[in-house]
Amino acid sequence: MVVTTEAQRADEAAAAIRHHYDVGNDFYRLWLDSSLSYSCALWAGPDDTLEQAQERKLRHHLDAVRAHRAGSVLDVGCGWGAILERLSTTHGVARSVGLTLSEEQAEYVRSRDYPGVEVRIENWMHHQPAERFDGIISIGAFEHFARPDETAAQKIRIYREFFARCRDWLHDDGALSLQTIAYADMSPSDASTFIQQEIFPNADLPTFAEIAQAAEGVFEIESVGNGRLDYARTLEEWGRRLRAHRDEATDLVGPETVARYARYLKLSALGFRMGKLCLLRLVFRPYSDRRFGARGVAA
Repeated sequence: MVVTTEAQRADEAAAAIRHHYDVGNDFYRLWLDSSLSYSCALWAGPDDTLEQAQERKLRHHLDAVRAHRAGSVLDVGCGWGAILERLSTTHGVARSVGLTLSEEQAEYVRSRDYPGVEVRIENWMHHQPAERFDGIISIGAFEHFARPDETAAQKIRIYREFFARCRDWLHDDGALSLQTIAYADMSPSDASTFIQQEIFPNADLPTFAEIAQAAEGVFEIESVGNGRLDYARTLEEWGRRLRAHRDEATDLVGPETVARYARYLKLSALGFRMGKLCLLRLVFRPYSDRRFGARGVAA
């Protein structure tokens, strides 16, 4: 069994995130929507634009943590700050903290100078807030927590650590809104080596069963939805936009990188269409008696 220290895991996670997300903001800007939301959108109909669908996704998570009345919110894996921007400018949240491992993303968010927003280049395992939050949002970060060489039991321990920490970071009436890709009708052993090695190194997806087991006794699952066709459509739209800007993208990052991303978007869309992957949107509420401490161990 491979034993990895917390420091080693954090270093490997940071390197993997930089490998993917620090390709360049200008490159992503060519094919993402104007909010730079790099995660599954929430589509309502055939006439939706990508911008509308991404805005609906953001509202879903903001509503889940009751952002309109929140005084403080944590965004784990904040990306280019779409959630943080809306917490600050739309909802007037006094304190919003974003965690990312990408230096380019952090620099971009800081350049926007949103009131009340702090962005930190920090792994969630190292986060030690001075005060609790009213809500926690995490979109697209959870699938980076575990590694392909880890057993299901090891993955569940990591996920439980995350849930236990989130529980301790939240007020008793707070909420965690989580969005993650997960394995569906596919075994982890059948996962694409191309995506695991060249796109998202050292990352492995959860299953819904692993998430539920990890959260048991720490959080109550208030709602769960599967948006796999939403993600297929999102990926297809990203691919269409990348093809439309292929020349500009090639000038920015080179033909090999463009070809790699085009292949990844196409393969991923197919995986969602076929039901091999799913997209989980979950809302968790803490159990009120605080029976579990920072490590998920009964007091």
